[in-house]
Amino acid sequence: MRKLAIAAILAAGTASAGGIEIDVQGAANGTISIDLFEDIAPLHAAQISALAADGAYDGVVFHRVIDGFMAQTGDVQFGDSTDGQFDMRRAGTGGSDLGDIPLEATSEKSFTRGMVGMARSQNPNSANSQFFIMFQDGAFLDGQYTIIGEVISGMDVVDAIKLGDGPNGAVIGDADIMGAVRVTN
Repeated sequence: MRKLAIAAILAAGTASAGGIEIDVQGAANGTISIDLFEDIAPLHAAQISALAADGAYDGVVFHRVIDGFMAQTGDVQFGDSTDGQFDMRRAGTGGSDLGDIPLEATSEKSFTRGMVGMARSQNPNSANSQFFIMFQDGAFLDGQYTIIGEVISGMDVVDAIKLGDGPNGAVIGDADIMGAVRVTN
């Protein structure tokens, strides 16, 4: 049923989705507002909006947080802290029931502080549900990852997200979560 609801939202397009709001809970508490770039990343903006509208991001952990680099979240398959089978060691290894999205690279924007990008595997066309928010500039990512949006308020909340100290920035123990994620116009 969830897959059908998401497919209907994607088919309807992104006209009504201007962004998302994320209520963060944990070491960081507050709301992050993100403007989605439907003009330069329409497929990614539509997928993020559809997952948010369906509640798929609610309860998902920030599983990879690297000081001075970025905070990553969005694994709706293995990162849902409300799932009775949740195992933090698997967070960051999954995606969603929706298909992967091809890279939508742009030269109009650069990965600067507050930019939001889509996470992916080594295959540039493998983005699905996971995304990251930049703590500081990272132009070395330009053209390699899709820029999907920008934080327009709540960078203080992003800065307060619990840092990872495990391998490759993995968060150990209690992670901050996206308590609720809403689509905004």
